[in-house]
This record gives sequence, structure tokens and C-alpha cells, in this order.
Amino acid sequence: MLNKQTLTIATALFLWLTAVHIGLAKKPATGGGGNHMQRGIELAQQKHFDAAAEEFTKAIEANPKDPRGYANRGTAYRQAARAAVAAGDQEGASTRYQSAMADFSKYVELAPKDASAYLERGETEVELKQYDAALADLSKSLELKPDNLTANKFRGFAELGLSQWDKAVADFTAFIQKKPDDLQSYDRRALAYRGMKNYDAAIADYTFLLSKNPNDTEAMTKRGYTYSLALQYENAIPDYEAALKVNPQDNDTFQRLQYAQSMLAKRNASPPPAASPSPTPTPEKPSLIASIKPLYVGIGIVALIIIAVIVRLLTRGKPEGTSSMIR
Repeated sequence: MLNKQTLTIATALFLWLTAVHIGLAKKPATGGGGNHMQRGIELAQQKHFDAAAEEFTKAIEANPKDPRGYANRGTAYRQAARAAVAAGDQEGASTRYQSAMADFSKYVELAPKDASAYLERGETEVELKQYDAALADLSKSLELKPDNLTANKFRGFAELGLSQWDKAVADFTAFIQKKPDDLQSYDRRALAYRGMKNYDAAIADYTFLLSKNPNDTEAMTKRGYTYSLALQYENAIPDYEAALKVNPQDNDTFQRLQYAQSMLAKRNASPPPAASPSPTPTPEKPSLIASIKPLYVGIGIVALIIIAVIVRLLTRGKPEGTSSMIR
């Protein structure tokens, strides 16, 4: 959620993806690999994914050139990987994802003109956060089948992972136009709009989600965060407060509420009064002594010396006056 990429793209996908069933294979012929294929589909629908994979393996052994066996086994492995992720078994998830990738690559090899082959591999690459590879596969799927809405949606996820915000908006919009009730696409498109700094459009998508589910605290906090990014703190605060009423223990939302409140208070604070100008001091008149510059003193001394020399020269050689005192 919010600016820490909220949920990872794979997590955002999970609830929607778990509703996907294995439906690729046509009704198999009876006997041999066909029986194993049918049994595998039944086990997968019962969510016994590892057992389903074993049945699909037997079908592949009976008919190794049938791309349906690899497609179905790859899907079973991927479903098992998702279940492992939900159970916190990261190692088990990784092993199953790699097996799924190998099967979908074989599917592409055997059916290079089948849009579903690239779609299945692209979906798996999105979940593995291999976004560049996913983008290539999903674009190829759309090239082969332009009206493949699922490919549009998954390509949007890949574009989000690559921060290609404008392209993600385009793909989610294309999906929404055909499936306007798919709420997850509004949420992901809002994230793309936010990446583009188109906050008004993001807020509109979150508002739509809240019109469908007024108690959606995730949409509340996301809209509040988007309001904050748009510096609309007065609108962010009610969203955060509403979310905290539902979940008072949400510390992240509480901190964001405090931030929005402090920023709004700072913006609304009265500006400090202008400081009174300090009076300019009247310059003092320099004293007489201070006004006498050293140069003038020097000139005066030289002048006195010259006068003394002249007087001395004028008085040299004159007789001294006699005293009239009787001795």
C-alpha cells in the first residue's frame, strides 16, 4: 500500500488468480493419456495440485507431443506454488514455479502460434517478478490474439513492475472498458496514475472503489495518501481518520495522519509579525584630534623645523646685547 509499493504485484494478484481454474484442455479422448489428463483436471479443481501434476506427467509420458499436457501440468505447478506462498513455504513455491516455467516454455515450443502459451508463461513471469520477460510474452500473446483481455491485465502488472506508468494505465483502461466491475483493475490503475503524478485521476479511481465498498479501509488509506501527495491535507485527514475507526491498531495510517495534521497546521499558521526596523544610529561627529590625520601632523612638524632653521640663520652673527648692571 501507499509509497512502499503497498503490496507486491504478486501479492496483489493472488486473490484474483486463485479463482482461475484449469480450463485449457479440451475434453480428452478416453484411454491412455486421456484418462490421466481428465483425472488431473479433476484433482486440480479439487485443489490437489501436486497430485494433479502427477497425473499430467503420466499423460505427457503417454503423448509427449501434446502441448495440453504441459499446459495443464504447468498450471497445476503454478497453483501449487501459490498455495505454498500462502502457507509461507518459499522454498516449495520456488521449486514449483520453476517447474511451471519449464512446462510453459515447452508449451510455447510445441505451439508457437497459440496465444495462450505466451499468456501462461507471461502470467508466471509476472508472479516471479521477471517483468521484462513477462512484457515480451504478454505482448506476443496480444499480437496473436488482440482481444485477449487477460493478457492486457497481466501486461499492466508487468508495466507497473517496470514503472511504465502510462502503458499500465492504457492496459488497465482497456481491461476496465470490457470488464467495468473488475475492482482490482481500478486499484492498479490508480497506482499507475499516482506514478504519473496524475493525482486527480488516482483519487477518482479510489473514490469509485469506495463507492462500491465504503468500508474498504485499504482504498481509504490509499486515497488519503494520494491526497497528501497532492498537498490536499485537509482531504487526507478524514480518510485516515475513517480508516483508523475501523482499524485503530494501524500504526502506519496513524503516523500518516499525524504528518498530514502537522503539515496542515504549519500551512495554516499565522505568519510571524514583521520585526520593527531598528533605528539607524546618528553618526557621531569626529573629534578634533580624530580629524587630524597623520599626514597633517607630519607636515606641521616639517614646517616648524624649517621655521626654526630660518630663524637660526637670521640671528647668526649679530652682537649680543650688553648688560647695564654695575659690577
